[in-house]
Amino acid sequence: MNVPGWLLPHRITVEAYAGDSAYGPTYRAPVAGVPAMVAATVRTVRDPQGREVTATAQIITAPDLDCPAESRITLPDGRTTRALTVSPHTAPGLPVPQSTEVMCE
Repeated sequence: MNVPGWLLPHRITVEAYAGDSAYGPTYRAPVAGVPAMVAATVRTVRDPQGREVTATAQIITAPDLDCPAESRITLPDGRTTRALTVSPHTAPGLPVPQSTEVMCE
């Protein structure tokens, strides 16, 4: 069971991280209108390199989101941010919705 659509009132744009090039990070084509629930929250998390960093936004989306760490995300207020951590939440056999949580800088 996936997180219900009515719990995802916001729309974000995700540019999935594709790797580094000689000119810096590269991203796949933007995917606009991704349903999400965005909350402004301040939390300390570890980035992909293991450093402690401060996240300022939490995003909850459907479990099939293609958004690896370092992806570029445009929030509903127009702010562009970077995905610090991406956590799938599943509970096989339990009657709770599956989702993906993204913490952003």
